[in-house]
Amino acid sequence: MKTIDHIPTNKLQRASKLVKTGAKVGVNYVKYYGEKVVNPSLSKEKLNESNAEDIYDGLKSLKGSALKVAQMLSMEKNIMPKAYVEKFSLSQFSVPPLSAPLVRKTFKKYLGKYPEDLFDTFEAQSVNAASIGQVHKAILDGKKLAVKIQYPGVADSISSDLALVKPIASRMFNLQGKGKEKYFKEVEDKLLEETDYTLELAQSMQMVEDCASIPNLQFPKYYEELSSERILTMDWMDGQHLSEFVATNNNQEASDQLSQALWDFYMFQMHRLRRVHADPHPGNFLVNDKNQLIAIDFGCIKHVPEDFYIPYFELAEKENINNPEIFKQKLFELEILREDDTPDQVKFFSELFHEMLSLFTEPFHQETFDFKDTTFFDKIAALSEKYSKDTEIRKMNGNRGSKHFLYINRTFFGLYNLMHDLGGRIKVNNFEQYAYKKRVA
Repeated sequence: MKTIDHIPTNKLQRASKLVKTGAKVGVNYVKYYGEKVVNPSLSKEKLNESNAEDIYDGLKSLKGSALKVAQMLSMEKNIMPKAYVEKFSLSQFSVPPLSAPLVRKTFKKYLGKYPEDLFDTFEAQSVNAASIGQVHKAILDGKKLAVKIQYPGVADSISSDLALVKPIASRMFNLQGKGKEKYFKEVEDKLLEETDYTLELAQSMQMVEDCASIPNLQFPKYYEELSSERILTMDWMDGQHLSEFVATNNNQEASDQLSQALWDFYMFQMHRLRRVHADPHPGNFLVNDKNQLIAIDFGCIKHVPEDFYIPYFELAEKENINNPEIFKQKLFELEILREDDTPDQVKFFSELFHEMLSLFTEPFHQETFDFKDTTFFDKIAALSEKYSKDTEIRKMNGNRGSKHFLYINRTFFGLYNLMHDLGGRIKVNNFEQYAYKKRVA
């Protein structure tokens, strides 16, 4: 794969790249409508493939938050055309890597030495390149290590990237008024946290300690002396990426074991730790030869405040969903309904969220749940399709809901997708048996 010697870092360079990408997409549309005149039955499949190719090619050279957006979109299987999902999913762990000279320069700047001075062996070619950093293999004292190196300039470009995206996102989601800034600030803060490898090191070591009692769940060991704010060193973990595993697995027992481990991991984090790995895509998980789950990335951790956690999970209880007074009260507590809403808006959003939550919370209303059953996911896809075509939604101000919804909902949608891919049967409240010693502040 071709390597990258330079990443555009200033606002003008990055804006120029996005404008060029937009121009290519415009040409694709002109071609499509020209061909449709000759062939009226032409579908949009070819157009989507061309656009996905051009958008991905533009974003992958920018790295950072621009590529992270593609990674997040690749998880939205029910609302994105297939061509986009397939192409953008490459951003999870397959993009052009940094060149060897740029890697050496990064080591010298952040650890004071070149990689060959720190390790017995260091592979100059990365084995994994994603949105914010890339991973290299190394050996020290006979131990295999994974060394993650952050792309230069990523942290500095986040604010300017989001400034470019804001007008597009505001139109897409019909965000109106001053209140919309809280959502952009939430995304900016989390992306900046992901560029702080010192923070990720601390979060990783804490998560390993806190989740040690969950069976069939493995973590790498982290090395503080070989890490810095832009370099993170951990044990090399042998295994397949989760997406590679599910593509070939025919063992239902393995699916059940992995599904239970993944589900317990997330429920334990959410309900016991009140902080959760908020980036559940296949590139962040491996499967070893014992069919155990390996979690390898803790850059994006979302803390769940009590005043959000309580009403959020009270709305997951069937009796509350079906009690109009309590349901309405919780919607106000979660900022979905607002005091300045008209009666029509209250009615519209109450009915919309009642339909959504009645479906999305189904797994929590049972002792066991089979994620292999496609009926549940077919209903989610149908509901997504229904509301994507609802013209009434487009008239409503999309600026509603607590800022915490962004990453908590993203976590659950990502988790559901992974659980469906694994296709396992799980015990819903199994996580409750595992020990956790709560820390006193």
